[in-house]
Amino acid sequence: MSEITIRPARPVDADRLTALIQASSAYRGVYFAMIEGYAVEPDYVERHEVRMAVDRADDRLLGFYALIHEPAELDLMFVADEAQGLGIGRALITDMLDRARAAGITAVKVVSHPPAEGFYLQVGAERTGTRPPQPKTPWKQPELRFAV
Repeated sequence: MSEITIRPARPVDADRLTALIQASSAYRGVYFAMIEGYAVEPDYVERHEVRMAVDRADDRLLGFYALIHEPAELDLMFVADEAQGLGIGRALITDMLDRARAAGITAVKVVSHPPAEGFYLQVGAERTGTRPPQPKTPWKQPELRFAV
């Protein structure tokens, strides 16, 4: 793999972002309910800070995140299956924290996909609680916080 770059997503990227979500093996089985029918819409990309990691050589999408500024929350964070373990997630979190800091945000909330909790803890989040089961997520979800 060549070098990666992290850049702002554009509304035209919405279909690519949706395809990455829908291809994620982390959401197979019981967790599929979380993404079933979910699509990133162009207006979502316009309203929020959505940034994507791409391979510089071919602009292949490797991962992305969405940072909501008010209230501050990491709303979406996905890394392509083939890019897992290559530092893409860590690079996206570093970028997100830098962007949050530049925006004057002091803390970012994360409601985690249960299997991703360990990753967030490794990159500096602290657990703050648990979100109770919801209609689309009938299991408890870890709530975490990044201090910025």
